[in-house]
Amino acid sequence: MLPADFRFGTATSAYQIEGAVTEDGRGRSVWDTFCAEPGRIADGSSGAVAADHYHRADEDLRLLKRLGAGGYRFSVAWPRVQPSGSGPVNHRGLDFYDRLVDDVLGAGVQPMVTLFHWDLPQALEDDGGWLNRATVERFAEYAAVVGERLADRVEHWIPIASPNVLTMRGYGNGSYAPGKALMFEALPVAHHLLVAHGRAAIALRAAGATSVGCANNHAPVWPASDDDADVGASKLFDALWNGMYLEPMLLGRYPMDLAPLLEYMVQDGDMATIRQPLDFYGVNYYSPLRVGAAPEDSESPFDLREVMGYPTTDLDWPVVPDALREWLIMFRARLRAAVPPIYITESGCAYRGEPDENGVVDDQAQIDYHAAHLTAVAEAVRRGVDVRGYYAWSLLDNFEWAAGLSARFGLVHVDYETQVRTPKRSFQWYADLAAAIRAGND
Repeated sequence: MLPADFRFGTATSAYQIEGAVTEDGRGRSVWDTFCAEPGRIADGSSGAVAADHYHRADEDLRLLKRLGAGGYRFSVAWPRVQPSGSGPVNHRGLDFYDRLVDDVLGAGVQPMVTLFHWDLPQALEDDGGWLNRATVERFAEYAAVVGERLADRVEHWIPIASPNVLTMRGYGNGSYAPGKALMFEALPVAHHLLVAHGRAAIALRAAGATSVGCANNHAPVWPASDDDADVGASKLFDALWNGMYLEPMLLGRYPMDLAPLLEYMVQDGDMATIRQPLDFYGVNYYSPLRVGAAPEDSESPFDLREVMGYPTTDLDWPVVPDALREWLIMFRARLRAAVPPIYITESGCAYRGEPDENGVVDDQAQIDYHAAHLTAVAEAVRRGVDVRGYYAWSLLDNFEWAAGLSARFGLVHVDYETQVRTPKRSFQWYADLAAAIRAGND
């Protein structure tokens, strides 16, 4: 049973829903460039139009109000506010988010704003992107600009979404923008993102923000077998995926096994900057990871293996809600007093489904997913973990990064040809559940 004040929310990100990539002064982002490279996106699509939210925000806010969710997490597009990543502000872009915050509040919903959800201005990437420490300075300046305009009305702030995903997939294996396959040479990206997180937290608080947290992607990492090599590989991957982000933010240090690899890039004061007090800790969760030792001739010391024995989504992600409960309980047990209140800032699943002849999208699998994961959260709460809310990914079907438009995560179906919105069965289920919990019912 979740408490009556438990926050039910939903989430989106700018590049995944907004479209309008060449309008009103927006600059080019790394994802615009990445999507234009043949073979990068599974279905050859892009976020150039996506759900056209930039033009349809009023309609989407009516849906948000109808949903009755208490919170809405969305991101600000850096290239819409500063087209080249620095210098003059594009006021048409910033005005859009100013209106959006007002409209979210007008719908009776509290905004949770992410400053950066991977859409780096291409001009900064041309100068080295997150490999270049100067990008940290540009991000701090950008955070101050957005904070000055919006901090008086935004309930919660997240500087950077899932920095581990960007590090590993954007710069480590190249499967996401900017598409660099640097393996362990991508470690400076992780450090710069963490310092940028700290600098942005400082800038936001200086602008009046009262609640600053994070949204880190986390998952239990299971060894492929009991063999010492597989166990060792899983521990290393756990440090890279989980520990390298939560330990600096909460403890002011890198995991012991990784510290020697990172010490050359750490400047005086960096760890104190990263360890800004967090008002909440955001967990983005989708599925556990199974890791084994790689063959001797591999460039990497570990292999990601299939998590067997569980149902999977359309993206072949295993659906393991109990792994979320496991991670939350282990997280609290490991860090105890260092852990602030927790929000599940993302969790969701991709299942195809089109409206039937009656306009109904019967997405029972998505209902089952969220119901099971909320049950896992409730069990963690019962066990003493302070989880304050759950933000379902996503409000709308959207451009799902390298999977393109084929992966549908939304509570609302989007017809990408007509841009017609159709709330799925999961939409009404989520609305009813949130209302029931608020009323103190189960």
